[in-house]
Amino acid sequence: MKVITFGEVMLRLATPEYQRFSQAASLEATFGGGEANVAVSLANYGIPVEFVTRLPKNDIGDACIMDLKKHGVGTHFIQRGGERIGIYFLEKGAVSRASKVVYDRAHSSISQIEKGMIDWDDVFKNADWFHWTGITPAISQGAADVCLEAIRNANQKGLTVSCDLNYRKKLWQYGKSVREVMPELVAGCDVVLGNEEDAEMALGIKPEGVDVTAGSVEAEAYLSVSKLIMKQFPKAKKVITTLRGSVNANHNTWSGVLYNGKELFKAPVYDITHIVDRVGGGDSFMGGLIYGLLTYKNDDQKALNFAVAASCLKHTISGDYNLVTVSEVEKLMSGDASGRVSR
Repeated sequence: MKVITFGEVMLRLATPEYQRFSQAASLEATFGGGEANVAVSLANYGIPVEFVTRLPKNDIGDACIMDLKKHGVGTHFIQRGGERIGIYFLEKGAVSRASKVVYDRAHSSISQIEKGMIDWDDVFKNADWFHWTGITPAISQGAADVCLEAIRNANQKGLTVSCDLNYRKKLWQYGKSVREVMPELVAGCDVVLGNEEDAEMALGIKPEGVDVTAGSVEAEAYLSVSKLIMKQFPKAKKVITTLRGSVNANHNTWSGVLYNGKELFKAPVYDITHIVDRVGGGDSFMGGLIYGLLTYKNDDQKALNFAVAASCLKHTISGDYNLVTVSEVEKLMSGDASGRVSR
């Protein structure tokens, strides 16, 4: 089974430890971005995956491609051109102080992408799955157009199409609102992932009786949301919601639910008390979910459990990428959360 992901990969510049931007004398440089993070997860699990994007033809673009290759991600269809790679600056929060992200991605190479630049017929040869996120159409009109171009091509070829709604309010700046753009794209999806804010902001679908600031969430409250998404987007076969309860910046509860049109599956709830890095948590969930749905066929419960366990482990790893193995995820799924040294 081969998976294709499409979106922007950025240079990530993070303050060391929990320093504020005003304190830091240096920044840790890595790469990351929604669909690239999913691709790295899948490569770690042994799934053939190609990441499609556009990068500048310079040393930073070269370094990014080398980084993706190092993690086993295919880069054959990456387009070269444009002005620059996007950057995001990260200040990690602690306890009652929230994390902060500052974007510097205007005029990035992918923001200047246009329809026809990517040969989707070639990209989708021998592919089975296409994944995108709501971040990509938020970048520019061109990126939104190419995303729709890819979805329609994937639909014609019978690929499974998945999306993570991933609402980012700071990005929608090119003249169209998220609700003007996203519904047409989501209409072509078989698998839809989001949380309570994503569903409300991107699609206008709001859960009732849920307070995510209370430190816990009630899975059943999302059944009505899942049904509304399926009613609005009849192609969707599975709707998945990540359930994050924020006790503070370092202590979250984490779980998820999956609705397949007939039954609502609930995953175990993990109490993550010492978060190392939560950025990329949703992407690690999506990577785990795609792996689970491809591997544990007709077992939605096991696929969901794998996704939640995989993303739970991501919270222990610095950087955007979830650098865990299938055996490590399955060990946690089995109930072994001891963290004992493996010798």
